[in-house]
Amino acid sequence: MAKPVAKKAATAKAGTKAVAAKVPTRLATDIGGTFTDIVLERGEDRLTTKVLTTPHAPEEAVVEGTRQVLAEAGIGFADLDTFVHGTTLATNAVIERKGARTALIATDGFRDVIEIADESRYDQYDIFIDKPRQLVPRRLRFTVPERIDVMGKVWIELDVAAVRKVAKQLKAEKVEAVAVAFIHSYANGAHEQRVREILAKEAPGIAVTLSSEVCPEMREYERTSTAVANAYVQPLMSGYLGRLKAGFAAEGYTKPIHLMTSGGSLATLETAARFPIRLVESGPAGGAILAAHIAAERSEDKVLSFDMGGTTAKICLIHDATPYKARTFEVDRQSRFMKGSGLPVRIPVIEMVEIGAGGGSIARVDAMKRITVGPDSAASVPGPACYGRGGDLPTVTDSDVVLGKIEPAHFAGGAITLYPEKAEAALDASVGKPLSLTTSMAAYGVAEIIDENMANAARVHAVERGVVVTDHTMVAFGGAAPLHAARLAEKLGIARVIVPADAGVGSAVGFLRAPAAYELVHSRFMRLDKFDLKQANELLSGMSREATGLARAAAGSRRLTETRTAFMRYAGQGHEIAVPLPERALTGRDIAAMRETFEAGYRQLFARHIPGAAIEILSWAVLVTTDAASPPKLAKARSKSGPKPIGSRPVFDAKSGKPVKVPMYDRLAMEPGSRIEGPAIIVEAGTSTYVTAAFDAEIDTGLGLVLTARKPAAKKGK
Repeated sequence: MAKPVAKKAATAKAGTKAVAAKVPTRLATDIGGTFTDIVLERGEDRLTTKVLTTPHAPEEAVVEGTRQVLAEAGIGFADLDTFVHGTTLATNAVIERKGARTALIATDGFRDVIEIADESRYDQYDIFIDKPRQLVPRRLRFTVPERIDVMGKVWIELDVAAVRKVAKQLKAEKVEAVAVAFIHSYANGAHEQRVREILAKEAPGIAVTLSSEVCPEMREYERTSTAVANAYVQPLMSGYLGRLKAGFAAEGYTKPIHLMTSGGSLATLETAARFPIRLVESGPAGGAILAAHIAAERSEDKVLSFDMGGTTAKICLIHDATPYKARTFEVDRQSRFMKGSGLPVRIPVIEMVEIGAGGGSIARVDAMKRITVGPDSAASVPGPACYGRGGDLPTVTDSDVVLGKIEPAHFAGGAITLYPEKAEAALDASVGKPLSLTTSMAAYGVAEIIDENMANAARVHAVERGVVVTDHTMVAFGGAAPLHAARLAEKLGIARVIVPADAGVGSAVGFLRAPAAYELVHSRFMRLDKFDLKQANELLSGMSREATGLARAAAGSRRLTETRTAFMRYAGQGHEIAVPLPERALTGRDIAAMRETFEAGYRQLFARHIPGAAIEILSWAVLVTTDAASPPKLAKARSKSGPKPIGSRPVFDAKSGKPVKVPMYDRLAMEPGSRIEGPAIIVEAGTSTYVTAAFDAEIDTGLGLVLTARKPAAKKGK
């Protein structure tokens, strides 16, 4: 069973009383590399807990953590109205290569599409670049004769005998999952569907993924890569989701289970089991949704969300309370800041940069006598050295303990005993002695390296999007983020940081703010000057029915809205611009409007357009989602003096080379308007916030902890 880590009761608003039994009771759980977070909401009341993740059977931690919060609430599993779940299991399976034994069936002549890729090099001048190891080895890539053209016309019929022969080879190789990816199957998926029918008879028990279903888009490399990745994780995820459903059913919960997708929306368990690749960024997506909610409440136009857990740190740009989104995501990047160095999956995803920088990230000294941190993590087993669970390598958490930023008596609400002496020994052995540094300076070096790694990731992400990071407000959450947010903000030149209530379980809180939705993208080539209204409307209508059905399953009786988009470009160009379409059948008058909208978008990007040039449509998208209700704006709190410190502890100061005494405050004792000066440590059960000397902190009316940079003192005589 999972070992309890932290347990706390907190209300989302001050002064709330017991909630009546009829108020909807909602549960959210988030599995991370180190901790599994549980959030229970009943009206405005919220209970949270963190338990150590159980890697051998992740559902055990989810069930055990849920038992804890339900017991504290005095209710049972059967009293839950909603259950939303997110997990990084699919991502970890790809990164660690722990998925199913997977094969690929491709069109004759296209066996090595995933190996050839798009022939680009992510680092043009490095002749020793490492490409990610393919999920399907070459010996398990099979081909069969068939051919369909770009318009969906069959030129060569599927060779059924060849498919049956491949089925025998799959059984002989003990393949568990297979991806079927034929050329131009996005235009006509009949051959792929026929292969699935044959495999169901000839090789039952093998999970089959069709590229025409998981990614019906042009560009065979990305489509094949997505199909392979989906097949690779499908047996693992469907098995896990089945066990989770059975575990909750055994406890009395029989209502639907909703899964958080990478695009920031909810899907049913059945949809998630069919397309598990859509879950690769489900946990981080929940955090982005929370940050967007925080931004909307506080009228923050530009936000940089900072989510740091036990294994990774995630950074996302949010403008006008909407996270930036993308259509492609790379898993297992060999070079963390270089596009093209990972395995592409083409799914709707909230765009963010993710690096191996968490509380459990391991520190060491490399051959050039430099301190390096991550991307490998001590995770929950064995965990940081200070946990006393067998870990002997220093981690970021160990450095925070040695520096004094973590009070052992308050860590995880006192449920985990920390051993500072073990952290000191690990840092001395791996960092201090090799570099002839004191224990404190070794810990400071680790903290500075990890903070600079995260700052660099944020800078690169902002530059790629053409935004200035200094004019953003940071929203920090996750178990480790509040400890590092102030120093990270200093490095980035950010003057305002918000640490929301229950920041330690922020992603799980975000799950409960997510809409139920489903998005479909389908490639169908069409020239604007030869526009086929009937074909376009038939395609959009079919996509609308499918997306509505999948969204409705997760939305229940909630109202759904639909958004339609065409991805257009000038004929012969390599990339497209998204052009919104009306939420109805297209008419002849819409063709001119589509051209005008495309040209306006093109001018916005390139300051000019090409009059009279031919325009083509490559792909179409339909998003069906529940209405996103805007949260009420928060009132301004009346400033008041902060609460009295609950104690103090020494925190290492690098400038003086000595520890300085820093006051500690209990966050739950701070009322809206309470203001304190940094440096300070603000403790709570799920995390702790370290306020550096450059910031002051205040609680707002939404119980968010707001750190504001002090203005430099004016020089005398000025």
